[in-house]
Amino acid sequence: MRKLKKLAALSIAAAMTFSMAGCGKDDKKDDKTTSDTKATTEGTTEGGNTGEPNLDGGGRTIKIGTWWDMYYGSNDADIYADPSVSDEELAQKHFDALKRVEQKYNVKIEYVNLTYDGIQESINNSILAGKPDCDIYLVNSSIGVPAVANGYVQNLEDVLPADCDLFTNQNYLKPVNLPFEGTYLMGVVGGEDVPAGAYCLAFNKQMLEDAGLENPNDLYAKGEWTWDKWREYLLALTKDSDGDGVTDVYGYGARYDFLINGLTMSNGTQIASTATENLSSKEVGEVLDFIYKMYNVDHVAKPWNADDFNANHLAYQDGSVACWITAAWIADGDDDVGFEQIWCPFPIGPSGNEATNPRKNAGDLNYYMIPVGVDNPYLVYSAFSDYQNWYEDDFDLRDWVNEWWHDNSFTEENYEVMCYVGEAVTLDFWNTSSELNGAVPQLLDGTMTAAQFQESYKNTVQSFLDDLFK
Repeated sequence: MRKLKKLAALSIAAAMTFSMAGCGKDDKKDDKTTSDTKATTEGTTEGGNTGEPNLDGGGRTIKIGTWWDMYYGSNDADIYADPSVSDEELAQKHFDALKRVEQKYNVKIEYVNLTYDGIQESINNSILAGKPDCDIYLVNSSIGVPAVANGYVQNLEDVLPADCDLFTNQNYLKPVNLPFEGTYLMGVVGGEDVPAGAYCLAFNKQMLEDAGLENPNDLYAKGEWTWDKWREYLLALTKDSDGDGVTDVYGYGARYDFLINGLTMSNGTQIASTATENLSSKEVGEVLDFIYKMYNVDHVAKPWNADDFNANHLAYQDGSVACWITAAWIADGDDDVGFEQIWCPFPIGPSGNEATNPRKNAGDLNYYMIPVGVDNPYLVYSAFSDYQNWYEDDFDLRDWVNEWWHDNSFTEENYEVMCYVGEAVTLDFWNTSSELNGAVPQLLDGTMTAAQFQESYKNTVQSFLDDLFK
């Protein structure tokens, strides 16, 4: 059973596939008018909301464009078409869902690996020509947001009934909140949805106890877990353990992209969430200045190693840092590190507010979109969502995956912290800008101060956003 649960977590989280039941039918159609912005329940056919829903595909193939190989499609003869299949029970449920959808909607489902560059090319060329290569595309924010801005993505509010679960209970799918009017991208709802993408601060429990420091979760509960308090902790945990005059245990060490995400959210701000850059704001300046001082003034952060990514990402495993940033996928395999971990939320910044701060940045996750120009998008949506409902509304079966998240957070407190962090979501696209992301080490090594970094790269962020939202 555990193997099934873990496989489910890995496959679902990696592919970001979406679980969905069919939309309900509204018998009160006489109360609707043609001026309604959401589609009425009479259904959707090409050219508008006319006639009953046409959910017979007539044998058509629904193509799903991806940038890696995905299974199962109608060309796959059995579960072993997936060369990596290891749990036959789980694989068979997915395969059976395919066959059920093929028969119910009279369609074929085909995954098309276009490659990452090919996805962008297909969206930009085929949709513009009025004949999309695919009926559904897998996208991330770098692809999906420009597609929405350019009018390439179907507004689901125009083609789905108002009583669809997407707009009501959101038990299966939920809209991705974008700075556009309408609903365009779809995000998964499932047992792994809340903890997936949630990044927490982690502490070496023994180091905290040796330093006589309180569990930061207790401070958070009292409203006392702030940046100033975290700084005190980092200073207390940084030491020369062998007395040779060289620091060998640092208060902090991890990836800088996770650090920027955590600090911007905990300070109630963002860098690139709208069409106007916010890098130059006072609140982001506070974030950058805090990071600059960690590395160059207090020297509580392990110096950035530009030559070995894992030396930064996994520095905690050799005991050279007391605090780092973790997630379930990072902690997977940490059973043998030799110490216990305490996970906690990021502390509250000087401009932040615990009640309103977001805590999870979903700006670089993957979503699905239906392009404009697709024939009968109602059918496409319905068949695709039914296909992803491989557990046939058995939510206990779907949520088996939670054991994997429990196992990789080690304690119930850590698991609850991870879920708490994952409940408040925002979209900040800053780290999808390769130029800005690659410039951050200049802040870590002291080449630039926070103010210099803001001045040097505010136009970079604005240009990136201009391209993203054009």
